[in-house]
Amino acid sequence: MLKKASFTCILFIGLTLLLLTGCNNGDEKTAGSSKGEEDIELTKPGTFPITKEKVTLKVLVPAHPLVEDYKTNVFTKWYEEKTNVHIEWEVIPTQNAEEKLNLILSSDDLPDVIMNSPVTLSQLMIYGSQGMFLPLNDLIDDTGTDVKKFLDERPDVLDSITAPDGNIYSMPYINECYHCTLAQKLWIYQPWLEELGLEMPETTEEFYQVLKAFKEKDPNGNGKQDEIPLAGNKDLWPFPGFLMDPFIYNEMYVENGKIQVPYTKPEWKEGLQYIHQLYKEGLIAKESLTQDQDQLKRLGNSKETILGMAMGYWQGDMMTAGGNSGKWLDYVAVPPLEGPNGNRVAWYQPPVPGRASFIITNQAKHPEVALRWAEGFYDEEVTLRAETGEMDKDWRWAEDGEIGINGEPAKWVRLDAYGEVQNTHWAQQGPLIRTDEFRLSEMTTDEQPLEALLYEETKGKYEPYKLDEDMVVPPLYFNEEQSAELAEIEATIQNFVDESNARFISGDDDIEKGWESFLQNLEAMNLDRYIEIYQEAYDAKYK
Repeated sequence: MLKKASFTCILFIGLTLLLLTGCNNGDEKTAGSSKGEEDIELTKPGTFPITKEKVTLKVLVPAHPLVEDYKTNVFTKWYEEKTNVHIEWEVIPTQNAEEKLNLILSSDDLPDVIMNSPVTLSQLMIYGSQGMFLPLNDLIDDTGTDVKKFLDERPDVLDSITAPDGNIYSMPYINECYHCTLAQKLWIYQPWLEELGLEMPETTEEFYQVLKAFKEKDPNGNGKQDEIPLAGNKDLWPFPGFLMDPFIYNEMYVENGKIQVPYTKPEWKEGLQYIHQLYKEGLIAKESLTQDQDQLKRLGNSKETILGMAMGYWQGDMMTAGGNSGKWLDYVAVPPLEGPNGNRVAWYQPPVPGRASFIITNQAKHPEVALRWAEGFYDEEVTLRAETGEMDKDWRWAEDGEIGINGEPAKWVRLDAYGEVQNTHWAQQGPLIRTDEFRLSEMTTDEQPLEALLYEETKGKYEPYKLDEDMVVPPLYFNEEQSAELAEIEATIQNFVDESNARFISGDDDIEKGWESFLQNLEAMNLDRYIEIYQEAYDAKYK
């Protein structure tokens, strides 16, 4: 049997009066009941088709910009034939999706299944406890096969999808991305290093010297001092980010079981002083503190190379990948820098499964069918067809000797590029199980080198320095009182810290004169209570 977790904390921020009053139909049924139950003959668990006769499920899903029509989609038709389950779709527009969803949830006409819709964890737990969303624990025990095996093998996922009351209200959506767990990267134009005879920087001092050389020694060879050594944008990994880690980890962290914020520490001040010096000397583009990502890309897309370095998940965050005659491939990752006190750490966030991605409502006529329909996606062929398209047209199974992204024997090969509007697959929607192992088993090709490149850069340069997992602040559940307090103070504190960082870096505020005032303002904003709330939630989970 699936054991119920011992979580004691509840609710995220953002509950509305609608959540507290719009669930009358949930009170009319017990949590495990289903509306208008009809006798149907199910096949053996773990086999296809799911039922002997055709069964219809009503599924609510948001529109996806890459999927033309769920009703006529090639995968939809293929999976219906495989399962004997017909889907009656209710597709809500992505614009105002939350508003539309809330209207549906407050009505007496629910679909059988809510899939990939913007159901918050607060809604999941409120509606689940009131009976509108069915607990899946017994269904998984009685009907599930692959899902039970997967959750037995991945207790971290089971822990994550289990609500504070011990129930599972949604099947997990697993889309693990190895390079995304260490996503905070800095990219450098390798030909400039070679042109100037420079080595990859490993310390903050070496980094400073490379920036100066990029600015002063004309690496693009046009006789002008038009090079931009380093640029960023305010939207994606803004400063200080990567450049603060050599001094202190740049986000909230756990140290010896205690929640810590970095921006009150002396090391934070030291890091800001270092970054301000780079900015003052013109080694960081002035517009980095205010420009958006499109503006940064214009610098990267310049016909003549002027951009030396930029921060981003990948090179496509600072230029059009695939354009510029493949120039984006000449940008390689800079490893985490070692600071003056020996600190060297990479930003790290373990993958978290989607926890409200496949919900069975109390109006489902055949909840067992719905669960088995969702579990069918755990089959690798189903996942590939749902995410990639038709077998032997959009993808194929790998042959002997073909190697995956991770250097191990490949399982499958992508034949068609992802990212265009189509009607053959669901563009990563549905209760997919795309683990790290599965994603990295894709064969790497010269035509599609990105995933292999990101894997190699992450594995070799960032994983050796990733933050200790015990120091990562996990997803925490807050009770109503805690949520109300956080709503008042969290955004205020974060906005103030961001604005202060920009002022200290640019020199609009002198860090020596302004540091004590900065700390006093944080104290007045109730920073101590802010940290205390996180500590309470952390202790409730782990103590």
